[in-house]
Amino acid sequence: MKIEAITLREIQMPLVHFFETSFGRTYSRRIVLLTAHCDGVDGWGECVAGEDPFYSSEWIDSSWLTISRYLAPAVLGRSIESARDCAALFSKVRGHRMAKAALENALWDAEAKQTNQPLWKLLGGTRTEISCGVSIGIQDSVEQLLDKIQIELAAGYRRIKVKVKPGWDVNVLEKIRSRWADITLSCDANSAYTLDQVEHLRSFDQFNLLMIEQPLWDDDIFYHARLQKELRTAICLDESIVSARKAAIAVETGACRIINIKVGRVGGFTEAKKIHDICQSQKIPVWCGGMLESGIGRAHNIALSTLENFTLPGDVSASKRYWKEDIIDPEVRVSPQGMIAISGQPGTGYRVKEDLIEKLTVKKETLRA
Repeated sequence: MKIEAITLREIQMPLVHFFETSFGRTYSRRIVLLTAHCDGVDGWGECVAGEDPFYSSEWIDSSWLTISRYLAPAVLGRSIESARDCAALFSKVRGHRMAKAALENALWDAEAKQTNQPLWKLLGGTRTEISCGVSIGIQDSVEQLLDKIQIELAAGYRRIKVKVKPGWDVNVLEKIRSRWADITLSCDANSAYTLDQVEHLRSFDQFNLLMIEQPLWDDDIFYHARLQKELRTAICLDESIVSARKAAIAVETGACRIINIKVGRVGGFTEAKKIHDICQSQKIPVWCGGMLESGIGRAHNIALSTLENFTLPGDVSASKRYWKEDIIDPEVRVSPQGMIAISGQPGTGYRVKEDLIEKLTVKKETLRA
């Protein structure tokens, strides 16, 4: 597979409803898309970096520069046997995993199309449908949050995850559980707490949560291991898991009982598969988180979620929850039973709406060898 050219685009898409975490509130997305032009086939990738360096040190502008200045030149003009080969070509660049994932995942898509097979089968997936949960951000009031939960439950979603932070946590969880005693419920702190709040975090145990996601520092494993010993509720690590090595350390130290694998966060499908395999060997269930992706990134999440150890509902929800019109056809749809059917078509199984992408594009650059 010869990599002839790479096209970078920035598109801008307004969300249908704001999304708030402990970092702040988002109303629209700047998104970097990448097209890898390979022997007459185009593979598409999406960079999940945010508009600002809040979730991680990466952000939209740093990712664009990293790809154009370092990652693209490392592969342009080369012939590679498999998309997984590019991970070694990127090794001189430290970090910048979201930028790496955008390019690597586009090459996986191109490889799947060239070999005329679905991306999920190329990855080694086994599921023909995946179960879906939703992530609901912090709202203007508890009543507004409860209304949103009711809507998502009626839509069939199998797990509700709510964002929490100090001042928006125990009282909110109490209201949810008083109304829905038996739903599968989890919460995500996005590193909003510190270890000296262990007594407060222990109070979460009363709510029968599936997990509490990333309660402590984004780069921490050691203190999460200490906290997990104090809680009955399973800790799920997200931001801390940036590589297979970090996942192995987290599992070995007992820092968590569940891991969230985000393919864009860990550097691409190659590393995501390694993390999956480590967790599977140690009987640690995994699930796929979301990063407010467009349909291109969402399709990649779907493909990853077909791997065997993705046994918990992920955040791979329907396109209409985020976008008035998504940039893929068909848009991602969730059945009334909370499932997404997996396409048998080559590549991701979704057609990219290139005309719509051109209309949404505010910046574009094509790189050649």
